Amino acid sequence: MAKNMNKIEKLIEELCPEGVEFKELGKIAKIKNGKDWKRLGEGNIPVYGTGGVMGYVDTSVYNKPTVLIPRKGSITNIFYLDEPFWNVDTIYYTEIDTMQIVPKFFYYVIKNIDLEKLDTGSGRPSLTQAILDRIQIPLPPILIQEEIVKILDNFVELEAELEAELEAELEARKKQYEYYRGEFFNVKDVEYKTLGEIGSFLRGRRFVRTDIMTEGIPCIHYGEMYTHYNIWAEKSKSFLKPELAKKLRFAHPGDVVIVAAGETVEDIGLGVAWMGNSDVVVHDACFIFSHNLNPKYVSYFLRTRQFHSQIKRYISSGKISSINSNGLEKAKIPILPLYEQERIVKILDKFDALVNDISIGLPAELSARRKQYEYYREKLLTFKEKPITA
Repeated sequence: MAKNMNKIEKLIEELCPEGVEFKELGKIAKIKNGKDWKRLGEGNIPVYGTGGVMGYVDTSVYNKPTVLIPRKGSITNIFYLDEPFWNVDTIYYTEIDTMQIVPKFFYYVIKNIDLEKLDTGSGRPSLTQAILDRIQIPLPPILIQEEIVKILDNFVELEAELEAELEAELEARKKQYEYYRGEFFNVKDVEYKTLGEIGSFLRGRRFVRTDIMTEGIPCIHYGEMYTHYNIWAEKSKSFLKPELAKKLRFAHPGDVVIVAAGETVEDIGLGVAWMGNSDVVVHDACFIFSHNLNPKYVSYFLRTRQFHSQIKRYISSGKISSINSNGLEKAKIPILPLYEQERIVKILDKFDALVNDISIGLPAELSARRKQYEYYREKLLTFKEKPITA
């Protein structure tokens, strides 16, 4: 990549040593609105929305190279197209002046812009044509644009191959992780006891999101069990005022917090071992499970099919699925010696870090690949602006 960067730097020094011209987007491309597609006939022409292809029709709205820029919704989803298409009204297409800018170069420039900062929506993200038209677009000589496109295309292709290999390995590791996690808790010739026999359940008490602070007494809201926490936690994401917290219920270090309500049956029963140094307030859509086993051992068990198959019959489903303590108490867990529980936890911790930890393992490698691409893309698309002469 360094060799390619040097080539671009030499071209810039040769062709535009004083800098490159910048123009407003509206002066190099016309932004066009999308239209409804439901009355069109079926065909093989893709229909694009902010999420990608929505269907196929027999009519195209445009058949030249273009860049699709979302109007509403997922405003960072940018698409480059060089074949006929139709687009709906949540995403713009662009008629690009190819005498000034190479369409694929235009695409990479737009991809390099933080469009979220231009969001004008009070709720759902949105981008107006007026704001997009004012974006400053660099216009180096066409030769330089073409060279940058070649470099980035090659880089993207290579990255796609590497990411596909990593993602395939990650998927294989996840299956291996799930297999071993199941096998460790599917043991014979050992004593099994119900959770109700080895511990006690205490339901948390209600607090709402508007009660949550950035400092104070640590707390766990049930929604965070799906979005933030994994097998165990030492620190909380959220906090409450001390005067409110003292009216609520706490999990102690070593307790396991278990979800009791969620949108789907699969959500119910997920557990987080609380490994912090202090107590933590627990939301009323969760149970606090106190016991004498290895906390992580219990939490890993709560992620197995064996556990979920046992509690499924006790989950009430509707708009919100839920379970009471009587249902959770009936699930049986193998009672292994503590040293064996610790051995299993160490093995599963390694698997979990490999497939889930964004700071190490395969997810970290995937993240590093993407950051490397973003770094070089930004370097290639950053230009000194040519001084404006009177």
